[in-house]
Amino acid sequence: MTRLLSHPHRDRAPCVARAALVQPVAAVLTDRIDDVALAEAAARMALARRVPLLLIAVMPPHVRRSLLGPASPSVRAVLGRVMPKVGPHATGYIPEVFHLPTGTGSRLAAAKELLALATRHRAPDVLAARRGPHGLDAHALIEAAALRGGPFVHAVASAAWAPLQSPAP
Repeated sequence: MTRLLSHPHRDRAPCVARAALVQPVAAVLTDRIDDVALAEAAARMALARRVPLLLIAVMPPHVRRSLLGPASPSVRAVLGRVMPKVGPHATGYIPEVFHLPTGTGSRLAAAKELLALATRHRAPDVLAARRGPHGLDAHALIEAAALRGGPFVHAVASAAWAPLQSPAP
């Protein structure tokens, strides 16, 4: 069958649909007070892009791995701190656990492993606190992402401290 001359020929190939490939926004939660501001910033970014959150709970190396999973009490405690800020945005979330490596590895070893976890979930953006555990602060993650060509890392500052207001007598 020949093409009619009245119809223009398009040299472009059709674009592959990527709707099935969800690219969540990743947030690194290290069980610190900075996690609340971090989760709120990640939820705003995910809401703007209409994608879910990838909440990566970082667990210390001395916690047994056999007891940990996304539904374990330790992980739920870390996620429970940030859920009041994430829940109202209704973006959905994917819980994930990252175990800090044992021993004294290089400064960037933990950062490279965490970025590999985010890459497996196809997360193009990772949000991390400026101050964090050894090798998992935003600066180490930015350096590791630059070395491995990984996802874009955003540094989130901690929320300003405000004293609690007590009711007037």
